[in-house]
Amino acid sequence: MACASLSTGRSLPCKSSAGGIKAIFVTTFGDLGDLTVTSGEVTAWAGTPTLYKYDVDGATGVEQSITASPENGSVFFTQTLTTTLKRLDKATMVELDVLLKNRLSVIVEDYNGNYLLMGAEHGVNSSGGSITTGQAFGDLSGFSGLTFQGLEQNPAWFVTSSLVSAAEDSTQIDPA
Repeated sequence: MACASLSTGRSLPCKSSAGGIKAIFVTTFGDLGDLTVTSGEVTAWAGTPTLYKYDVDGATGVEQSITASPENGSVFFTQTLTTTLKRLDKATMVELDVLLKNRLSVIVEDYNGNYLLMGAEHGVNSSGGSITTGQAFGDLSGFSGLTFQGLEQNPAWFVTSSLVSAAEDSTQIDPA
């Protein structure tokens, strides 16, 4: 099997990038339906998903670890989302109980305006976290280190922003 030919290099970018995740959108795996992917970007989906938005800040990020084995002729990507949700509340606990037990499709919005789809082909599952009241007066009371992970043959694909906004459900828990 012939591998794809290299087609370009990459210049050094300007210093205008910001790290971190602004929001997480979740839906049940399979609800996106068949995906149309053009040059690494999802431009259409056949399903009619409802995307539930979780606003996040601070300790939230996506890491895509690359595992390559020349001996086995394989490359795959471990896509890991880690987040913390501040403020312990009953409504979030009930919803997280459902979320953590499902296989998901997850779209993250970063601070650069990019939307990335995790678990496009195989889904994303919960792999850990904790619920904490904290110990000292100033400690976190909430949901800490919530981790979601997927194994994929491709890195997380970019998603056209209009797809996300068209499928977003405006219902959110207000833990205030």
